[in-house]
Amino acid sequence: MNQLKKLSVFGAALLLVAGMVGCGSEEQEVQLTAQQEKDMSERLAPAGEVVLAGNVPEPTQVASAGPRSGEEIYNSKCVACHSSGAGGAPKTGVAGDWSPRIDQGMDVLYANAINGIRGMPAKGLCMDCSDDEVKASVDYILEKSK
Repeated sequence: MNQLKKLSVFGAALLLVAGMVGCGSEEQEVQLTAQQEKDMSERLAPAGEVVLAGNVPEPTQVASAGPRSGEEIYNSKCVACHSSGAGGAPKTGVAGDWSPRIDQGMDVLYANAINGIRGMPAKGLCMDCSDDEVKASVDYILEKSK
């Protein structure tokens, strides 16, 4: 017999045996424990949900406890770059880094902190900071950099 005929016979025999033994059986139902059911439901749950434009919920407003201090803003947002000088940021505590900026005037310094300049994005990416909070953080940095 040639190879093709041998494969055909073998395939037919395999199908015949599979039909007798069966890969699955309607005679036996799979029984899962409650934990297995829960795990399976979690695995098969959709990763998200589709929300149509008209059904988008309103964002919740978080009550503000008042303006944060310059130190709070600095420690949560500014310290990453201004403590290390990352991206050319002037370092906190190094007066020489700040004197040319101070010489431009505080209004310019505040505007640059709020609007961004060179490698620094607007508000240092503190999008929940008010302009006054950004100014307070600038004042804090300058106080530490005398």
